[in-house]
Amino acid sequence: MGGQGAVPAGAPRCPRGRRVRASPAGPRQPGPPSPGGSGAGPGRRERAWERGAPAMAANEDQEMELEALRSIYEGDLCFRELSPVSFQYRIGESGDPKAFLIEVSWPETYPQTAPVISMDAFFNNTISSAIKQSILDKLMVEVEANLGTAMTYTLFEYAKDNKEVFMENQPVNTVTSVSNNISTGTPDVPPSKKKEKKEQLSKTQKRKLADKTDNKGELPRGWNWVDVIK
Repeated sequence: MGGQGAVPAGAPRCPRGRRVRASPAGPRQPGPPSPGGSGAGPGRRERAWERGAPAMAANEDQEMELEALRSIYEGDLCFRELSPVSFQYRIGESGDPKAFLIEVSWPETYPQTAPVISMDAFFNNTISSAIKQSILDKLMVEVEANLGTAMTYTLFEYAKDNKEVFMENQPVNTVTSVSNNISTGTPDVPPSKKKEKKEQLSKTQKRKLADKTDNKGELPRGWNWVDVIK
């Protein structure tokens, strides 16, 4: 086909039939195929996935630890799951004046970062602020030693094993007041009993003395005489 609009053989056609200049490298590609290129190629996508890998791994670690905690503490009344990332554990029996409650919460990047430990629960209202802070400081030492691993169970067990040490300086006002009431009330009972016994013995002695006035059991002579002089 001759004429001005003829396209040389081997030249690619545009959608509207316009001629384009052929290049030795062929048609232009969307982006460079090399992994190290500056375009949005496979290399760039791989680096983006690597940047998101730590967060994905942390979520998987949390799921595994959550399953482990539910299995370990199943039926344990001291353990409470507030949410899939927040947990409470009561250290000590109910009614124990030295019992306390620990709350552990996981941030998004736990266990690569430290959990949040709190003792602000209402259960701990009778514990002094100094004791609370001392317990938190000791727990944070354990956190630093176990950073990067599942540590919630470790923290709860560490607190259980060291309960007496943690609470040794906590005053026990409730127990002291009760013991004082008991000690002050107890001595009041024996004296009253002793007084009653003394009164009963004195009446018996009086009756015995009255009976001894006449061995025959008769009233003494002249008991009903009247004084004429009066």
